[in-house]
Amino acid sequence: MTHVVVVGGGNAALNAAIAAREAGAEVTLLERAPFALRGGNSRFTAGAMRTVYAGVDDLRRLMPDLTDAEIARTDFGAYSREQFYDDMGRVTQYRTDPDLAERLIDSSFETLRWMSDKGVRFLPLYGRQSFEVDGKVRFWGGLTVEAWGGGPGLVDTLTGIATALGVDVRYRVRATGLVTTARGLEVRSGSEVIRGDAVVLACGGFESNPAWRTRYLGPGWDLAKVRGTRFNTGDGIRMAVDVGAATRGNYSGCHAVGWDMNAPEFGDLDVGDNFQKHSYPFGIMVNSSGERFVDEGEDFRNYTYARYGREVLSQPGQCAWQVFDAKVSHLLRDEYRIRRITKVTGTTLEALAAKMEGVDGDGFVAEVARYNAAVDTGTPFDPTVKDGRGTRGLRVPKSNWANRLDTPPFEAYGITCGITFTFGGLAVDQAARVMSEEGEPIPGLYAAGELVGGLFYFNYPGGTGLTSGAVFGREAGRNAALGSG
Repeated sequence: MTHVVVVGGGNAALNAAIAAREAGAEVTLLERAPFALRGGNSRFTAGAMRTVYAGVDDLRRLMPDLTDAEIARTDFGAYSREQFYDDMGRVTQYRTDPDLAERLIDSSFETLRWMSDKGVRFLPLYGRQSFEVDGKVRFWGGLTVEAWGGGPGLVDTLTGIATALGVDVRYRVRATGLVTTARGLEVRSGSEVIRGDAVVLACGGFESNPAWRTRYLGPGWDLAKVRGTRFNTGDGIRMAVDVGAATRGNYSGCHAVGWDMNAPEFGDLDVGDNFQKHSYPFGIMVNSSGERFVDEGEDFRNYTYARYGREVLSQPGQCAWQVFDAKVSHLLRDEYRIRRITKVTGTTLEALAAKMEGVDGDGFVAEVARYNAAVDTGTPFDPTVKDGRGTRGLRVPKSNWANRLDTPPFEAYGITCGITFTFGGLAVDQAARVMSEEGEPIPGLYAAGELVGGLFYFNYPGGTGLTSGAVFGREAGRNAALGSG
């Protein structure tokens, strides 16, 4: 029987293990973290998964629990492969590898169906991706599906499926090296040697390695907070390169977001992803000078949040403040209502500014006055579409969802940069085979998840990370078991 060794413990690794076992292989999964911290970055996500779907009938195939009443009151829309391609191209400035993007997009719905058949439960992404307008709940931004229980629920479900199938899951085992042999590959973990006919590397990028962050992303990135696991330090990339693998992709790029300025150095599983602050399209963001520095309404937050963390990191003190008034406070996501939060309020802008630590109060009040005067109040506000309600004449425009800050009480939330995952990784083909520097597949070596290079450049469409991990994890596991690709 073929023996497949999977390195990693998150969504990509678990899907690889399940697919390999389904294809008839003996599977050993090595998770560096202890059981309590298992699951990699997947465990810290909200569980959103971007997929092609033609309408509510497709969604019902993924979510059989959808009721007729839910369908009657909800506009789920549709998300075509062409829209997915356009989003991948646009946000990556058309640098995404077309072959990898094609496999990701064309396999997205099929892979989620496969996961559902295995026992993963999906539900609509209410709250984070929909608003009620004129009595109808409307989804926006092409993102409709989430795993039940978010990231923790997804990891727990996949782990249960894998162990029920007979996958040997080992915790606190850090893979430290690969050795190619005539019979396959050996994975070294300290003095232990685990022999396999094939190996799937799915152990994340290098976002938790401050030295690598500074080396590849640039100065200042050692100061960023890490949204997720402390265990993604680039081990899989290093091990593969040591046996001749080629690197690929945007090594100077990463997924980084606005993150509570007083969050811990690494992710906190009790809080999950709720340190993020993603309702900025409905307010403004200012730096310590009190000045706006990004177009908060450039696009739906799905298409800007993963790069705006970099913008925050580049501000003085690596921080900023998001400011809202009472007109939009009901639109703020649930993450703005948690207990552990950096929040100040004021009945006047001057009172608010006095509480915004490190901010030039006079500069802030003057900036808001300029912003308020520039808002196009003649265009209706609609949070479910790019409404074109913008500003005129500002150095930094706001393109959509612009409202004057004029209705107290005012709220401000302190943020810094939280890095999610790095974009640079290993060169793989559509079959998830790791490619050598000579452009040939390395026999028996596959990769999936965050350490796949070439998909994301500069930015990424929200919800694509978990889908990519599932698609290429399944591909890697199946091909590793069958020795194909």
